[in-house]
Amino acid sequence: MRRYGLYDASRGLTLALAAALAGLGLWGATQIGMQTTGRFWLSMLIVAGAGFVIAVATHVGTWTKGLRLRMSPSTFVLAFLPVLIVGGWILVATQPGNGWEEGRLHSWSDSIGILGVVHSVGLWHGVLAFAIGLMLGLSLDGVPAPALEEEAAPAHAGTAPAADEPVAAERRYTDQPRPANDPATPPAETPAEETTQTQTRTRVPSR
Repeated sequence: MRRYGLYDASRGLTLALAAALAGLGLWGATQIGMQTTGRFWLSMLIVAGAGFVIAVATHVGTWTKGLRLRMSPSTFVLAFLPVLIVGGWILVATQPGNGWEEGRLHSWSDSIGILGVVHSVGLWHGVLAFAIGLMLGLSLDGVPAPALEEEAAPAHAGTAPAADEPVAAERRYTDQPRPANDPATPPAETPAEETTQTQTRTRVPSR
């Protein structure tokens, strides 16, 4: 059975570090407080950042696996945007004081009959903000990095192989018409010379 001791240990340490950073951010949010509208939104932003850190921590070391980090468009639209709209609606409608669009969303929630749900869930402001940041981090995905392919043509492209070159050259030389006075071509024997040579070969020496 294959062992993943070093990988599990490094992954555990990475998540522990991310959890420590997220916890530090949550503690900082409590120090800021939510007494005013500005403090409220600053605290929610820090809490959302803590959720984002937890999600991104799972992708640390992606480059060592030959992967690259990207935003998944489908996950962003189908998962993050609904959470952002619902969570943002509740946060805006239940923010302290008379903040930005608080009265409008409060009135709309009352008109469609969800004001009770908004107030009940709105008691967990930090959970909503953390979920928004977490879903944003989960929209990231590790995919294989595109390989750089060099389209270099081979050196012998368009030419005959080196082994066939002598044969091809010989064929081209044979197909070419040769001049009449080509020294490489032996002269044709005339009929008279052929007759003389024949008689010489057939003549029997006299005694």
